[in-house]
Amino acid sequence: MKTFSITDVGMVRKMNQDYVFCCENPIGRLSNLFIVADGMGGHRAGDFASKCCVDSLISMVETSNLQSPVSILEQGIQKANASVYQASAENEALQGMGTTIVAATVLGNEMYIANVGDSRLYKINNSISQITEDHSLVEEMIRHGDIDRKEARLHPNKNVITRAIGISSMVQIDFFEVSVEAGDIFLMCTDGLSNMIEDEEIFEVVKSYEKVDRIGKELIRMANANGGKDNIGLVLIQI
Repeated sequence: MKTFSITDVGMVRKMNQDYVFCCENPIGRLSNLFIVADGMGGHRAGDFASKCCVDSLISMVETSNLQSPVSILEQGIQKANASVYQASAENEALQGMGTTIVAATVLGNEMYIANVGDSRLYKINNSISQITEDHSLVEEMIRHGDIDRKEARLHPNKNVITRAIGISSMVQIDFFEVSVEAGDIFLMCTDGLSNMIEDEEIFEVVKSYEKVDRIGKELIRMANANGGKDNIGLVLIQI
């Protein structure tokens, strides 16, 4: 396994509210752990939310006595949600903050994924497929047939998310399980990347470079060249 992680403030924002974590080594009972979070909130609240969420999740994973990867991720994300929610309630400057999260771990020939919000995980081999489902207003509109995917990219409310960490005392988490094979590349990213680069362009970049650090840096460059309207955070995992 080869991995690479990076965040970038982008071309417009003054503060970076994206936070990523990438560890190929065992943490608690998980063989590895990869996390991407995209914070939201007022001055400094968004970056606090994403870091608090990731740190809380890691801390719970380190001490969990549960056995299955899904149970460990669920326990950790609920703990992270409670930590962000409590901090928001106790500090007026942090009120209303929240964050997306997508977390993944590889065990044997399987990857286990947990997701809240509109940060994404893609599986890339001979094609590119989005594994996670966005918890966003435009995704709901697509499911209901109100707009198509092309219209969604330009929709004025495409940044409105319908589920996030820290907004209420409990959070609904989506879980996914996918098989992994040698040669697979997994991309976890915030919407600062997926809103700036089409999926087909991401696929072309992945196929153009052998090393994951080159892939990651080129994706950052392209997102910024296309406007860089938001912070960009990504983790790449090459099996």
